[in-house]
Amino acid sequence: METPKQSIFKNPIVQSIAGIASITIIVVGVLLYKYVTSHISIDNSLIQSPVISIGPETSGTLEEVYVKAGEKVAAGDTLARVGAETLQAKVPGIIIEITNTPGQVFSPSQPIIKMIDPREFRVVGTIKENDGLANIAIGDPVSFTVDAFDGATYTGVVDSISPTSKQSGVAFSISDKREIKEFEVNVKFDVALHPEFKNGMSAKMKIYKK
Repeated sequence: METPKQSIFKNPIVQSIAGIASITIIVVGVLLYKYVTSHISIDNSLIQSPVISIGPETSGTLEEVYVKAGEKVAAGDTLARVGAETLQAKVPGIIIEITNTPGQVFSPSQPIIKMIDPREFRVVGTIKENDGLANIAIGDPVSFTVDAFDGATYTGVVDSISPTSKQSGVAFSISDKREIKEFEVNVKFDVALHPEFKNGMSAKMKIYKK
């Protein structure tokens, strides 16, 4: 009489292997879940410094500009002359934009020169309000990469979160679908350690929950 074949799934060795595989899958899943939920990624980020606009205190005619775009200046350097008024840099920085049209009349609200202070560099990321904005807090640790320096990872902390969305105006629509707003997250890092960074460089950041 032929002995009935035993199912391969009833083999103790196969059952042990299957059990180990199941446990491994569960452990990997848990670790993956913890990794995904332990940080918030913001790929749309830039190295930026606030723009400093320099113009006359009173209306006058632009006589001469003494600097060029891309030039580094020190605090106290004379940048331009409008009528009898001289415009000086209040902080050291880099000139990024100039309106060099001698003879043009400028009012106090019109900037002639725009500059940045590299000491104020931040990683500025834009995040949608439903992508984890509510879970980000000032002081959260951050790691970030800069596209120009592939392979290097840098660290910082969340310095500020914009109180209003990038589109602060109220838009009315006949559609029931609400517009998703975007907010800026600023990350502070040790600027002195990274003189290679330039204004406008693309970056990606990961914000870790405490």
